[in-house]
Amino acid sequence: MSENILEVKGLTKDYGDFVLDKLTFTVPKGVIMGLIGENGAGKSTTINCILNEISKTDGNIEIFGKDYLSEEIEIKDKIGVVFDENHFPDIFTPNEIGTYMSGIYSKWERNTYVNYLSKFELPADKRVKDFSKGMKVKLAFAVALSHKAELLILDEATSGLDPIIRDDILDILIDFVQDENHSVLVSSHIISDLEKVADYITFIHKGKLVFTHSKDELVDNYGVMSCGAMVFDNLDKSEIIAYRKEDYQYKVLVKDRHIAEKKYPKAIVVPAAIEEIMLFYVKGEMK
Repeated sequence: MSENILEVKGLTKDYGDFVLDKLTFTVPKGVIMGLIGENGAGKSTTINCILNEISKTDGNIEIFGKDYLSEEIEIKDKIGVVFDENHFPDIFTPNEIGTYMSGIYSKWERNTYVNYLSKFELPADKRVKDFSKGMKVKLAFAVALSHKAELLILDEATSGLDPIIRDDILDILIDFVQDENHSVLVSSHIISDLEKVADYITFIHKGKLVFTHSKDELVDNYGVMSCGAMVFDNLDKSEIIAYRKEDYQYKVLVKDRHIAEKKYPKAIVVPAAIEEIMLFYVKGEMK
């Protein structure tokens, strides 16, 4: 049995004006994978391909060790999905949605669902059309977490939530993967959320995979060096990922800050936050 809950190999989707280009990454069991990239980078396209909401141009996708197309019904029975927009009929109430879902998911748990409605302070008999955006997202989480899902797929799902509820959701995600058989794939532009909970980060830029690394590897190794022109001109260019010129100095993203600290004692080297790494790739000058 595969140790990966999700395997994406050479995933390509060609829209003509945008191409998701040969994306390859895996989500092991028991981890939270953060999917990052600027707006339009291909995060939602990737997730929609995985869910077969849109058809891929090329590549292979396996979920739970099974082909995502031929075993689609069985696979989707074990996936919980939350998007950043409402996918439930506006005229339904949470109670009615619970009844509807019990006919869709083989392991629907009514009591779990009712408990989440209470936890999220959602009125069970109020119509979805009268919910705020944040309430609709919380409702989607209540559904996603109430049918013994083994994989949660979240697309910008926390963006409409206030910081308190976001923090509650992050705690739920951490609990969800504790048994090491469940996993989460979460795309978000709230990088601080991913820094709190993600085990791995997959970064897409303009439809291409930049990297997929463990978060610890990123935090432990990547660094931002501040230096003057003289030091910059003498840097080993193979150690530079990208740089940005500021008023009187250069900011440089380096692959290994520990090496940089030793080699360039006149420069200041600090750990790179994940958001900084992304900004350097997207906005920095590449060497």
